[in-house]
Amino acid sequence: MRGDSDRRAYDRGNTIFSPDGRLYQVEYAREAVRRGSATVGVKTDESVVFASDASVRSPLLDPDSVEKLHDVDGRLGVASAGHVADARRLVDGARRFTQSERLRYGEAPGVETTARAIADDVQEATQSGGSRPFGVALLVGGYEGGDADARPRLFETDPSGTPSEWRATAIGRGGDAIREYLETEHVDGLDAADGVGLALDALAVGSDADLDAATTGVAVMDADGYRPLDDEAVAGHLGGAS
Repeated sequence: MRGDSDRRAYDRGNTIFSPDGRLYQVEYAREAVRRGSATVGVKTDESVVFASDASVRSPLLDPDSVEKLHDVDGRLGVASAGHVADARRLVDGARRFTQSERLRYGEAPGVETTARAIADDVQEATQSGGSRPFGVALLVGGYEGGDADARPRLFETDPSGTPSEWRATAIGRGGDAIREYLETEHVDGLDAADGVGLALDALAVGSDADLDAATTGVAVMDADGYRPLDDEAVAGHLGGAS
């Protein structure tokens, strides 16, 4: 009984390490991400592509009300898997951060700077009493730099507050299988259209049903900024997918 009582103490406190060095509340938050519908990020030579499954639980629910792809400041995008409300809170913070940086320095922050600011916000929730970790993982992507050093970049933040940079990755349900597919299929030299096709093919790997343009979100971030694709464009890519 004493062991069960000790376990519950570590289980309830997100600021307390267990004897084997685990934070159970962070692990539960990661499980919430794994239960969320999948989101894929792919970096190409000139862009970052997001593809997200926003399947609805009822035909009465408007798919447009399930927001998983977010425009942060016209250049950067954020995609989520996990608790949508937690994602909205972090996206709002990212928007305030980018606006503040523009006012302070006269220029927009880069992708890595923004991803690390989000990760700092997430990490703080793992060591503050009276709160819980964010039950969401985010992909942060965009095109940064000047003419000579401009490049697309793609980062992931997880519920522990760790930012990591990727060429392609997936978060949410079926993420392991999707990443295995991306490890095989992702190559250098992709353009934006290739990236959209690869992201949708990878998203289909983790889906139990055929993708539907009405519930599949796609966004491209390149030198022209953040561009969401409409249903017709998504349907065209889905129709041409292998």
